[in-house]
Amino acid sequence: MRQVYFDNNATTPVLPEVFEAMRPYLLEQYGNASSIHSHGQAARAGVERARRSVAKLLGCRASEVVFTSGGTEADNLALFGILAQGDHLITSSIEHHAVLHAAKRLEELGSSVTYVPVDSCGLVDPDDVRRALRPATKLISIMMANNETGVLQPVVEIGKIAQEAEVYFHVDAVQAAAKVPLDVTRIACDLLSISGHKIHAPKAVGAIYVRKGTFLRPMLFGGSHERSLRAGTENVPGIVALGRAAEIAAEGLQNGSLEKIGELRDRFERGILTHVDGTGVNGAGAARVANTANIYFDCLDAEALVIALDLKGLAVSTGAACSSGATERSHVLSAMGLAPDRARSSIRFSLGKHNTDDDVDYALSVIPETVARLRELSPVTRASLE
Repeated sequence: MRQVYFDNNATTPVLPEVFEAMRPYLLEQYGNASSIHSHGQAARAGVERARRSVAKLLGCRASEVVFTSGGTEADNLALFGILAQGDHLITSSIEHHAVLHAAKRLEELGSSVTYVPVDSCGLVDPDDVRRALRPATKLISIMMANNETGVLQPVVEIGKIAQEAEVYFHVDAVQAAAKVPLDVTRIACDLLSISGHKIHAPKAVGAIYVRKGTFLRPMLFGGSHERSLRAGTENVPGIVALGRAAEIAAEGLQNGSLEKIGELRDRFERGILTHVDGTGVNGAGAARVANTANIYFDCLDAEALVIALDLKGLAVSTGAACSSGATERSHVLSAMGLAPDRARSSIRFSLGKHNTDDDVDYALSVIPETVARLRELSPVTRASLE
């Protein structure tokens, strides 16, 4: 049976070039990067090369890159490292749970949080952020690209608001990295998070940009690794892999590969909307990253469709992978104002570098027939779609 993977927002396959870059640091150059002997210095050299590569992708100094275990740790470090009891945080209602759950915990610890809304396209209004400012506001945290819809947020405008108010600004760029150009100076952010496994590096490695002069309290205590911001022996193979993935991502922003993914995504969306009744694209009225399509299938249960498509070799999801198995509907789609039934009928399709025209053809061949079969089994009649 043919296997097609359309769930790249959940995780991406490690590219062969990335694996080859990290292989020596698993088998040969296995030293501790903090050791002063030759084995350790070979490992340190690999870490610092990777740091420069990540810095180039982000548009910052290498000294402003701190390696972490992934996007969740980077997001948590940004929030818990800045905010204390009595401080005020502004974030949005559609953030990843790495931010939202951290914000809830900060509220329990005595911080206050404002969750600004989004419109029907899933966009934050910068004026809502401005209106939410208080004397106690210490940090604004807004994602760059939504993980479920791919909608791009107006982070440049929000960055200007933060600068004018002299408030720290954190951007969760986990789903934006490698999909749109990143320039921390243009965004005017103080902190920015990325995750390796979203850009074809392995899981359990990520990074956070920390602008020079930003005072950040560490969450982990031990050695003086990562400028004393992230204690713990460095994951050298993972960091090297992240560096190589960052280089490939930077190349992809220049060589037209992103445009190709966008063309595949657009053809896929047109095919679904043309051949399947009762469908629509969530967030279609806003700018989105090129690889993501979030589509509702009226009169269907999304999880049933995910399972049925998996049996045909097509891997898709209902939304964030960390929320799979949850019974509640997507907080992102709910914030956008989707009716409960429509939110529960929405599927996320996210393409990647490895996907081809043949993959799109296969998906368009199996989805209409699968949807039709599931709808026939549903107690909802065909008339509901008319």
